[in-house]
Amino acid sequence: MTVQTLADTLSLTVFHLAQPDRPVSGGYAGDLLSWVLGRAGQDSAWLTIMSNQNVAAVALMTDAACVVLTEGVSPDSDLLRRAQEKGVNLLGTAEDTFAAAARLAALLQNS
Repeated sequence: MTVQTLADTLSLTVFHLAQPDRPVSGGYAGDLLSWVLGRAGQDSAWLTIMSNQNVAAVALMTDAACVVLTEGVSPDSDLLRRAQEKGVNLLGTAEDTFAAAARLAALLQNS
């Protein structure tokens, strides 16, 4: 599955889509950046409520396919700018993290 397919299928808000054809092979939900650094997998869709510019740095360091801001969180201006500068796919949903993770998991199982 690609980031574009993920965004379309789950009706995600697109804040920045630099690499729509990037593959998504897993998921990770977490808000403690140091924890995410050590555990999120390459090509994962990372679900978080964190919305500051450090999210873009962690996404790059973990080589995440995309970041999905959950619970209706919007990126702050610094995060949006960094995502644009660094080519980080940045999406959002109004769903809570648990519901978004459940939908992501079901989608990954069926792809």
